[in-house]
Amino acid sequence: MSNSQKVVLVTGCTTGGIGYHIANEFGKAGCKTYASSRRVETMDYSHNPNVKTIALDVTSDESVNGVIKYILDEEGKIDIVVCNAGLFHVAPLIDHTIERTKALFDTNVYGLLRMAKAVLPHMASRKDGLIVSVGSVDGEIPTPFSGVYDSSKAAQHAMTEVLGMEARALGVNVFLVSPGAVTTNIVDNSAKDFKLNPDSIYKPYEKKIVERLHVSRSMPDTWKADRFGQEVVKRALQKNPPWYWSGGGAAWKMKLLKMIPRTWALQIVWNALGAM
Repeated sequence: MSNSQKVVLVTGCTTGGIGYHIANEFGKAGCKTYASSRRVETMDYSHNPNVKTIALDVTSDESVNGVIKYILDEEGKIDIVVCNAGLFHVAPLIDHTIERTKALFDTNVYGLLRMAKAVLPHMASRKDGLIVSVGSVDGEIPTPFSGVYDSSKAAQHAMTEVLGMEARALGVNVFLVSPGAVTTNIVDNSAKDFKLNPDSIYKPYEKKIVERLHVSRSMPDTWKADRFGQEVVKRALQKNPPWYWSGGGAAWKMKLLKMIPRTWALQIVWNALGAM
């Protein structure tokens, strides 16, 4: 099957982000690509005729099932699904509300499960297809002040790896992508004036938490989102896509940290991102 015949769905495609560039690269490769976000107006692919935009909320069973059905009715198949939609938040672990914690897991973890439940039966019926799960190196080595996000990504990684084992028995591939530091052009208004609650016991660490919030932009080896999208699509379109790939700023450092005793690795991360 040529790339021009492939039908691709990408979630979390707000203009300027990782998902945006992944969808754009699939379109440039000739794939018929559906780029999705909760709100269509957050996406602009007017420059790429191979990309169509569609509203999709990965926290809604009705939305996920409706979009999968719509694309199958329109195209007759879906070859590749990229589960990229995700939420990020920085705060001391005990400063997170239960509601915010549930919201992160609903998007980052349950969103992947909803997408897999909706599309895997179709792919299995054809014994062909690829599910790409965009996680994070933080799901492998956690970092201070992003504990809820990191734990959601760790759960996503575990779910992706299990899905990969189970889906391959049905002829479907699963590709786990683990980004390091990648800069995007998405404006995060919540990050502009970040402040801890006045009564937080971590108030003395507020400056370090703000630094953690912007760490991906401050690293000298940070990748731009368009470069990351190119690398993901290049691998996804291979005849035999990999099971796992990690790239972006500091990804190589995380690989080294996984090779040393865990307590050493966590101490190094704390010294770099937490200690005053």
